[in-house]
Amino acid sequence: MVTSSLLVLAVTTVMSLGLGSHFVPPRVVLDALLHFDPTNNNHLIIRSSRVPRAALCVVVGVGLGIAGAVMQSLTRNPLAEPGLLGLNAGASLAVVVAISFFGVTQLAGYLGFAFAGAALAAVGVYALGTAHRSGATPARMALAGAAISIVLSAITTSILLSRESAYDQFRFWAVGSLQGRGLDVTTTVLPFIAIGVLGALVLARPLNALSLGDDTARSLGVSAPLTRAGGGAAVVLLAGASVAAAGPIGFIGLVAPHAVRILVGPDHRQLIPATLVVGPTVLMVADVLGRSVIAPAEIQTAIAAAIIGGPVFVALIRGNRRIAG
Repeated sequence: MVTSSLLVLAVTTVMSLGLGSHFVPPRVVLDALLHFDPTNNNHLIIRSSRVPRAALCVVVGVGLGIAGAVMQSLTRNPLAEPGLLGLNAGASLAVVVAISFFGVTQLAGYLGFAFAGAALAAVGVYALGTAHRSGATPARMALAGAAISIVLSAITTSILLSRESAYDQFRFWAVGSLQGRGLDVTTTVLPFIAIGVLGALVLARPLNALSLGDDTARSLGVSAPLTRAGGGAAVVLLAGASVAAAGPIGFIGLVAPHAVRILVGPDHRQLIPATLVVGPTVLMVADVLGRSVIAPAEIQTAIAAAIIGGPVFVALIRGNRRIAG
């Protein structure tokens, strides 16, 4: 699974470096990477524009994929992912507030707001989903996520409509795209993604125990509240950094963990490492498709990801009866 995903990721990365408004043959791409010539226009395009985009694609794919895997485990909800449970909407609202009321214009300024927005949205969804005396169910958590997303999106829209200057700055980010980001964006969010991934890897065994139920986890010496707190912190870091860097890209956190789970099973000691590769592979495939379907124009990455992830979402709803419970 991991080996084949690495191969697909390598192939799609080379394709990503070659595709765009100006096509560069794979041979020239490899030459630009191995024998850079600053006087060659194709080499400059590859190094200055497309390599940063591919690097950000890998980092964001890792963040969204692992965030989805951890969320699905913590909530025992096969539909859980940052977009569907409101974290993207929370981060988006926070970024709009940063732009509109605090004059923030740089990614470094967005990060703190995006983290705070994602965290508050996660708390709101969890509180709403567990408010019923019978506790949380997959359906209740999904509905809570949808409700929180609608409310936060409405607030975001109302702020943007009253502040046209903020809308001009926000609209490109809000579509969800990897275009136009430099390597500085990747280096800014990479530490947060790395900490989140490390936290998820450390929690692999506790997440396995938690999936058997709180009582069973307690008998195995695992603290359910501590595991949920640690997992929640990892998700906020992963989703907040990813959304801050590339905008609200959905479905990657849904598709990647399910693809891995089908092939390697539910053991998080295998699931999380494999998702590290499959997450960026899925996002890279979406990005390549978005840039090639209507070339030389392109479909924004978030839209291409939704085209891929939408049918998977519908299939999961139709095929998993637990969601209706």
